[in-house]
Amino acid sequence: MKPLAGIRVIDLTQAYSGPFCTMHLADFGADVIKIERPGVGDQSRTWGPMKNDYSAYYAFLNRNKKSITLDLGSQAGKEILLKLVRDSDVICENFRVGTMEKLGVGYEEIQKVNPEIIYASISGFGLEGPLSKLPAYDIVAQAMSGIMSITGFPDNLPTKVGPSIGDNYTGTYLALGICMALYHRKQTGKGQRLDVAMVDTLFSILENAVVEYTVAGNIPIRSGNADPGIAPFDSFEVKDGTAVMGVGTNAMWKKLCELMGRPELINDPRYNTNDNRCKNYMPDLKSIVEDYTRTKTKVELEQIMNEAGIPFGQILNVAEAADHPQLKSREMLVEVDDPALGKIKIPGIPIKMHDTPGEVRKAASLLGQDTDEILSSLGLSNEKIKLLHEQGFV
Repeated sequence: MKPLAGIRVIDLTQAYSGPFCTMHLADFGADVIKIERPGVGDQSRTWGPMKNDYSAYYAFLNRNKKSITLDLGSQAGKEILLKLVRDSDVICENFRVGTMEKLGVGYEEIQKVNPEIIYASISGFGLEGPLSKLPAYDIVAQAMSGIMSITGFPDNLPTKVGPSIGDNYTGTYLALGICMALYHRKQTGKGQRLDVAMVDTLFSILENAVVEYTVAGNIPIRSGNADPGIAPFDSFEVKDGTAVMGVGTNAMWKKLCELMGRPELINDPRYNTNDNRCKNYMPDLKSIVEDYTRTKTKVELEQIMNEAGIPFGQILNVAEAADHPQLKSREMLVEVDDPALGKIKIPGIPIKMHDTPGEVRKAASLLGQDTDEILSSLGLSNEKIKLLHEQGFV
């Protein structure tokens, strides 16, 4: 049995953050019912890459879920939602703050129908604060959390992290919050509201940048691929390109000095502690390390560093990463037979529960594919379902 078997989630989310959250829950057995607007659907159904006029982006994020279309602006649509809520455990939404209340399905209204419900919300800025009602995408959250200001090289503009980490981190945080709320409810019988904001999330993962400001009084700046708190911990030129290496302890530093044929550097006062190595990293220490790495190819250096126990990695493109034997052994690409795209490969499940593993059981549903099945399960007759279709409410 899957860990979340028997948990029903009403998924009112779209785009990335919310669907990423509910994808985690669905992968581990939750019954996720995705509610979309009739004839329109989740906005990500139009996001590339496209094939057969269907979004592979949507297909990846919405696997293992059922799709029902409902017009929540209509009384009939709201009534169906409330019927679904009565026998559900979680409702998840990422509309702009205030939208659910305007629709008449805010937390207070939903709680009246199901007092034990876990009502989980994602937004750009949270439910409170001067910016709470503003919309946000990931790039806005990255800009306003501080993460763009420390990403990139000093002589270039602030840089967005490649993937939308504001969305996926926030979605994962909310999934974690939902699991904690489910455990709390099991102990107390009480549901509750969850509120996770993209800007909060990204601010929380700034690592040592926040305490660098609050404790040391320094405003962190962009440092390229170098870690401002560990050295040498960076990308380095090699004979045939660039690779990365992290020397996180004095023991590793000693080993690297020996490999470089520079044992005198081990106790050099400029480099004998991590703090000193950071203070004297640019340009001196980096140049010393690169004088060595430039004499080796990626493969040669990889073998040397692996044998020495020093973390090392080649910089792979997406194709090289997808085809790497390590990721293949971890089943991080799985094949699904999508109703619109055919057989495609999508990212697998990174959480490996050895006794109760997650599973990509089915491809994403076509828009409204499961509407009739779900409405029938609520006791609606075929005639009533047909009428709802004709009226455009589903």
